[in-house]
Amino acid sequence: MIRPSGHRPARVGTSTRLVVGIGTAVALTVASTSVVAADPAGPRAPADAVDTSPLPDSADGLLDRLAKVSRQAQETSDAVQENSQSLDELRGQLDRANRAADHYAGAARKAREDVDANRGPVTELSQSLYRGAVIDPVSALAGSANPQDAIDRRAFASALNADRTNTLSTFQEGLRNAADLESKANRSKASADFQLNQLEIRQGELDGRVRELDGLKKDISTAVDGLSPEQKQRWVDRNGPIDVDVEEFLGSVAGAAGDAVSTAGGAVGAAMSKLGSPYSWGATGPDAFDCSGLMFWAYQQIGKSVPRTSSAQVAGGTSVSRDALQPGDIVGFYPGVTHVGMYIGDGKIVHASDYGIPVQVVSVDSMPFAGAARY
Repeated sequence: MIRPSGHRPARVGTSTRLVVGIGTAVALTVASTSVVAADPAGPRAPADAVDTSPLPDSADGLLDRLAKVSRQAQETSDAVQENSQSLDELRGQLDRANRAADHYAGAARKAREDVDANRGPVTELSQSLYRGAVIDPVSALAGSANPQDAIDRRAFASALNADRTNTLSTFQEGLRNAADLESKANRSKASADFQLNQLEIRQGELDGRVRELDGLKKDISTAVDGLSPEQKQRWVDRNGPIDVDVEEFLGSVAGAAGDAVSTAGGAVGAAMSKLGSPYSWGATGPDAFDCSGLMFWAYQQIGKSVPRTSSAQVAGGTSVSRDALQPGDIVGFYPGVTHVGMYIGDGKIVHASDYGIPVQVVSVDSMPFAGAARY
């Protein structure tokens, strides 16, 4: 049985610390890393290069810089989720490979035992054949007392020779079967060894990503928590939140039952019911969410499963253009789709924006459009 052993360390690049004065001096870590996520479609590109330009003097510029760092944290959070999913898949493959190796090894041992049990009769038969103890059915007719006796003698000789032939054939088939099972056991063992190696590599990548995310989360939360009340309000309002009467909106969604968008409307209603909920990296509810976590949870409420991360959510559904959006569509923003929200109609989306910002409704044009998907 192959079991996970020690983890290999991830290869993490250097970090540059930028001192950002927002109200008070705050250190923000923007990690430039060589670790790649375990994306089934291929390695995720490293995060954007660290912005080493002079720090803006204006509050707007500083808030923009904080927003950029936060998007990198969201991308890293997605990478953590992707690596976690990949690890789960690899653990399943390792378990299946181990079970197959155990099964074939057991079957091979049984086949070898059967071969050994038949080895004595086969050896005895080989020795008798060497001594010439073969009964020719024609020769067996000699000395027959009558026709019936001749028939009996010939039938006996044929049956005896057939039994000898069957014994040899069974023995040879047993040898072939044992060799085949041993080969399958060896291949399964090799597969398990490979899966274990991949598991250790991905675990190291995950550990590196988690460390990177923890550093970014700490610095961003320190920065946001250190904002003055006025600056904090500007942070919350940065995408232009739109006031929506939730009860009225949910009533209109319920009234759409039977409409073509009723299923999607159910997801919209679920997402809208979480207006005001806090943001938390990697959270999928029911009390806190990250951007893709809100989409994931909302669709769960109507019995549908969507991918877990932002880029996978936009890549996984039916592609939708900007001018064809319908309620329930998942909309991606920024290059590489590092953020998502759900279209609710009338040019609006609901999304879990960022640390310190509750789930809110904003214009679909408040961020750079990067694609959309329908489920």
